[in-house]
Amino acid sequence: MENSEKWAGPNWEKLVRERLNGLALEPRERNEVAEELSLHLEETYEGLLRAGVPAPEAVQHALALAGDWEGLQRRIDLARTGKDTMTDRVKQLWLPGLLTFTLSMVSMELAQKFGPAPHILILDKGTPVLMFYTAWLFVLPLAGAIGAYLAKRAGGSPRMVLLSSTFPVLPFAVVFMVAIPVGLAMSHGPVPAAYLTMTIGWVLAPGVALLAGGLVVRLIFSRGSANRGLTAR
Repeated sequence: MENSEKWAGPNWEKLVRERLNGLALEPRERNEVAEELSLHLEETYEGLLRAGVPAPEAVQHALALAGDWEGLQRRIDLARTGKDTMTDRVKQLWLPGLLTFTLSMVSMELAQKFGPAPHILILDKGTPVLMFYTAWLFVLPLAGAIGAYLAKRAGGSPRMVLLSSTFPVLPFAVVFMVAIPVGLAMSHGPVPAAYLTMTIGWVLAPGVALLAGGLVVRLIFSRGSANRGLTAR
């Protein structure tokens, strides 16, 4: 077969039906949803081809526009059936987030008891402000990845996945959002710097570590969806 042979493109309707398998709809509604989504993907794909995008890349871009297939299925379910979202929110955010928080706190306790001594930042007056437990920071990406994975498996959107992975630092972030303006207004000297360094130690540094784990999980799921889409053409 010559390389110049025209790319037939994927069977969009078949792909959509496979991805939305198990959707709680009547047969007539299921057909309408599948036809509507497949038509949208096919039009997007053909538009990319006309714009000069190579066929394999056009397939990937069209699939990317569909976004998270599990989340899309969940949103269609909610729109069609009108069911309550509270249970989904618990499964997609609160349970994964609380588990991530527990893992984070337990790993910190273990790092304090059995890990190396923390790196301590001391202000001019000798007040210790910031302690970096490096062993703890190295464990946090795993905790963030576990929370993100559970949220994703529950059908959570990308935003829910990332919130679940960074859940342990959210309470600290809220506290410092209130404490820093008040502290800056009432204090002088090294205290404002103390608030800043505490924010770095309790919010920014662990937040970046947790988010790194969540982003890895998100990337793995995104690549898996794109690969399944290419094999289904």
